[in-house]
Amino acid sequence: MLTARFDALRTHGRRALVCYATAGHPDPERSIALWQGLEAAGADVLEVGVPFSDPMADGPIIQASSQMALSHGVHLDGALELVSRARLGIPVVLFSYLNPLIAAGPAVLQRAADAGVHGVLVTDLPVGSDPGREAWLGGGPLDLVRLVAPTTPLDRMASIARHGRGFVYLISRLGVTGVTDELPPDLPRTIATLRSVCALPICVGFGISRPEHARAVGALADGIVVGSAIVRAAGQSVQAAVTLAGELRAALDECAA
Repeated sequence: MLTARFDALRTHGRRALVCYATAGHPDPERSIALWQGLEAAGADVLEVGVPFSDPMADGPIIQASSQMALSHGVHLDGALELVSRARLGIPVVLFSYLNPLIAAGPAVLQRAADAGVHGVLVTDLPVGSDPGREAWLGGGPLDLVRLVAPTTPLDRMASIARHGRGFVYLISRLGVTGVTDELPPDLPRTIATLRSVCALPICVGFGISRPEHARAVGALADGIVVGSAIVRAAGQSVQAAVTLAGELRAALDECAA
């Protein structure tokens, strides 16, 4: 479903809006309302964050949302239940650390697919770090979405692209997730470098939070990933997050080819 979605966007010259939201934040019921609202506002893909007690790659906004979700009793199984209940019409990517997936057992990928998940992104499983688990994830029913850092060498970028499916998530800057005022000045060069060795769609995340960011990145990449800004707005209200998604969608549509 991810491939079909990006193919359809490419056919119409549009850019993808990938929205991240932590499962169970602000609470389970509003989580479902948030996801459905993001879809209605024009999100093309939803990344569902699995609450985790030690989210090392995440900044304070997403860390706080994860702790709040855990306080509501939402773990991996709860996240899958929420996905099933939401009945979304857009692709869903499970955004998780490795430990929750291992703890859930080998059948978890099929259980996720049955719940309505289409892809999985594991933040702490670099290419080549654990071939057995990579084969398990890559050979299952879900598209394995890979991360690329701005400091990744060209040959490794090519390897990551070969071992991924759906799209490649390009991290715009080093560090943890979060909202920033300015995009990195070397981002256009990083996108061009990855593009030279990657046939998959490229979506850029980390720090994108404003319509002007969306326009700037949309002119260069196949899509954007917005996480902390959506989560922060959802902490105010579901409508605030949906409104932001609509503004980002409108900005991306200005980049239509």
